Amino acid sequence: MIATITPSELKGSLEAVPSKSFLHRMLICAALAEGESRISNYVKSEDILASIDCIEALGAKVREEGDTLIVEGIGGAYAEPAVFPCRESGSTLRFFIPVAAAKCTAAEFKGSERLMERGVGIYEDILPAKGVKIKKANSSIVTDGRLSHGCFEVPGNISSQYITGLLFALPLLDGDSEIRVIPPVESRAYIDITLAVLKKAGIQITETSKNVFEIKGNSKYMPLNERAEGDWSNAAFFYAMNGLGARIDLWGLNPESVQGDRICIENFKKLDKAGATVDINGCIDLGPVLFAYAAAKNGGRFTGTERLRIKESNRAEVMARELEKFGVETEVLETEVLVKDGKIHAPIEAADGHNDHRIVMALTVLLAVTGGKLTGIEAVKKSYPGFFDDMRRVGLNVEIGQE
Repeated sequence: MIATITPSELKGSLEAVPSKSFLHRMLICAALAEGESRISNYVKSEDILASIDCIEALGAKVREEGDTLIVEGIGGAYAEPAVFPCRESGSTLRFFIPVAAAKCTAAEFKGSERLMERGVGIYEDILPAKGVKIKKANSSIVTDGRLSHGCFEVPGNISSQYITGLLFALPLLDGDSEIRVIPPVESRAYIDITLAVLKKAGIQITETSKNVFEIKGNSKYMPLNERAEGDWSNAAFFYAMNGLGARIDLWGLNPESVQGDRICIENFKKLDKAGATVDINGCIDLGPVLFAYAAAKNGGRFTGTERLRIKESNRAEVMARELEKFGVETEVLETEVLVKDGKIHAPIEAADGHNDHRIVMALTVLLAVTGGKLTGIEAVKKSYPGFFDDMRRVGLNVEIGQE
């Protein structure tokens, strides 16, 4: 699908969409609990639907009541070998592999071609020594064997999703375990979200020293009755627009949240000044919107960009190609991205979302200033299906049609 966007005055009030990071984690904890959990402030997205599919594959039962999900967990029961449909959700895949290995003797994980390309290399390295064989094919990943307890050493410069998956699974095992995260540790904020949700579910994790976690085995998950807080990752796109002249009031966000992406406001302020350097290794999902903002402002230097390559697209390379259409030169280095100072204009050809929700939303920020066309907008269904509806609510002139 294609959007035609015309610059307009943007102002109004919006409630922030619920945090996908919290919803994912609450759903898994609810599935592993004995009894009924209620998780409110739920909005459908492809990633959350993938998690629902997977907890149902595990044996949990899920039903909707308005904006609330009621989950009947499996408690201490073991699950039959099952197929876990992860769609395009990398977090769902990486969260569920250890959980399934703790609960099933075998499991198969399916998803999009791009998801399978991204792979689960760290699990392939560390799980065979703990009783779980992993076989990767073009269209699926298969695990064989049940996970055993022990010490797990995990590199800290990879996705925190691997660490989160282990934190969910290890309390279910017969003995105690330890996770040692090897420095440098990136995306620590996402680990903190996991620890916060686990605590609400009655799982106590002890950080015995910095980034070393002690996990008691034979633990029981308790049912949840929680409301998901607002999502700072998606709020960032509206705060970027505010920095470019909009007047959008967002409510429903926790200013004291453990979500690392609440640093977006501080980072936009940095980029308001020429010569800014911004480290994104702890807020990697903000990369595309920060690049877009820098292009519209004074340029910027971004460090800690390595993991942009393994997202839904190669986000550094993709944004460099798209910003060129707006007249801004971008240099992609091994560990840095340099957005040059320039003057943006309407794109010389339609901007392309590259089947990546965050690329679509970041480019929309620029198009709200310059006007133009944007293809592949359906990618927002992955995390924020109502994005363009909300943009219209604050005054964006956008017409949507078929490419």
